[in-house]
Amino acid sequence: MKALYCQQNSPGEEMTFVFQERENLPPTRDHDVKVQVRACALSWIDTKLLSEIKLEKELLPVGREISGVVLEVGRKVTFFQPDDEVVGILPLDSEESGLCEVILVHEHYLVRKPEKVCWVEAAGAVRDGVRAYTALHYLSQVSPGKTVLVMDGASPFGTIAIQLAQHRGAKVISTAYSLEDKQYLERLRPPVEGIRQPLVARVIDVSNGKIDVAESCLEETGGLGVDIVLDAGVKLYSAEDESTSKSQLLPHKHDIITLLGVGGHWITTEKSLQLDPPDSHSLFLKGATVSFLNDEIWNLSNIQQGKYLYILLIPILEDIMEKLSSSIFRPQLDEPIPLYEAKVSMEIVQKNQARKRQVIQF
Repeated sequence: MKALYCQQNSPGEEMTFVFQERENLPPTRDHDVKVQVRACALSWIDTKLLSEIKLEKELLPVGREISGVVLEVGRKVTFFQPDDEVVGILPLDSEESGLCEVILVHEHYLVRKPEKVCWVEAAGAVRDGVRAYTALHYLSQVSPGKTVLVMDGASPFGTIAIQLAQHRGAKVISTAYSLEDKQYLERLRPPVEGIRQPLVARVIDVSNGKIDVAESCLEETGGLGVDIVLDAGVKLYSAEDESTSKSQLLPHKHDIITLLGVGGHWITTEKSLQLDPPDSHSLFLKGATVSFLNDEIWNLSNIQQGKYLYILLIPILEDIMEKLSSSIFRPQLDEPIPLYEAKVSMEIVQKNQARKRQVIQF
């Protein structure tokens, strides 16, 4: 039985992905669930973070968002039984690679998969769904009547965030990085039949570099500003060192502060965000807040670990599955990928070159 791992021999070296023959699985422990994997989503591996928290290894397991069928359960497992269909996220310190035919998972990382939801959609929506709930529910508390700006709305995360915000009654504005992205966002519609109103109230096409995002948002909100901003990265300085086309499309941090309304929330994915005193003063005058969206926020907090698993993670995963089942969530997925192409697909994901969520189907 083979599993996919990431190998990095020295810092700065390009990663290689290799299939390794696994030994037989250890005996199923009290709270373990043996799962036959049917689909596994691919996500970028943050080796720097793993190194900081002392989890870096010569071989890192690949694939943490999985869906599959229960084969066997430990004697103290109460939530599942053989033949149940499940979906879940493997923890950050998991020794298991989700890209393996059979794995062992603690029962607290799994929920039941609705019958109407296919394997690929279930695995492909998990991570982006948890991120969207973290950003819009726990960090900013989206509610009816609020205006939400989702940067790069055509990305897998942006798509789920737009759908969740609109479902909660918010007005959604989004940026598009290309004409294809703009057309995709304009075609998004609620799942209710007969409703032609798009999910996104205004799509701001920034691909030509001529559109001012702050000006467009203030115009759309009558000068009041946006209540919640989810960025996809920001420019920290006027002249960026990066010359990539994507970095040129990112808004400047001053633009985001300008378009924020009174009491607004800025949810950023920029780990190295630097705010100068004038920036802080502008936020102070608006009573606005800045929060950092870290995918692994609960995994990194031992104090919150139990709270995350029992109070947050399970209800979030169950709600994501319910919204998939009722077509409220329609994830941005690429065509299912066979296992033998997993290495090539993971290389694309690790280089941030995939515009749709990549899911391996067994």
